[in-house]
Amino acid sequence: MLAITDLVLSTSTLPTILSNFWFNSREINFNACLTQLYFVHSFSVIESGILVAMALDRYVAICHPLRHFTILNNPLVAKIGLTMVLRGAILILPFPLLARQWPYCRTNIIPYTHCEHMDVVNLACADIHVSRYYGLFVLFCGDVLDMFFISVSYILILRAVFKLPTKDARLKTFGTCTSHLCVILAFYTPNLFGSLATRFGLNIPLHVYILISDIYLLVPPMINPIIYGVRTKQIRARLLRLVSLKGN
Repeated sequence: MLAITDLVLSTSTLPTILSNFWFNSREINFNACLTQLYFVHSFSVIESGILVAMALDRYVAICHPLRHFTILNNPLVAKIGLTMVLRGAILILPFPLLARQWPYCRTNIIPYTHCEHMDVVNLACADIHVSRYYGLFVLFCGDVLDMFFISVSYILILRAVFKLPTKDARLKTFGTCTSHLCVILAFYTPNLFGSLATRFGLNIPLHVYILISDIYLLVPPMINPIIYGVRTKQIRARLLRLVSLKGN
């Protein structure tokens, strides 16, 4: 699910970004812009939910190792995944619906390489407080709430790790969480910074906004396979075999 979400996030924005830089094509249809907006934000919320589910998996694996497959059985995992997808799809649906109803009589230029919610509605010549407040509601129900649940999971994990008798056991157990922690940092850091900076108008140069926005959408999908690939013995062995063959 994480891989599919990363693919959708990158493919919904990468063609627009490449057409900007390669072909100087800087126009997008309004309906296409709203569609892109929906996919970017909905799959961001879905990915955030997947990271919460992965934190739950780490918690059960470390704190209840003997009951891991009993607690997180296949039907429950499927229900969790479906819940995260539905949450993202439904929670973001008002974004394009509200944005479509506003009158746009000012400029139609967005200073970004793709369409995002606040950048589009800020072009409207109407009272957009509903969109602003709902955007903050989504930020709270998505990233903020998910980060809270992830933090609670890792607090419980750390409590269990520190109860282990030896330092090697503690390092080995907590080492199983390093990939997940790296993915969390790569996803949430630019996401939260961009969301808060856009809403509260922090005095940051525009090119920094654009760079952070593109990093958030393109870098995590690129490095997530590397993060998990390095930790997987079969993938690591296969890559080493390919490198050794090329060296010969």
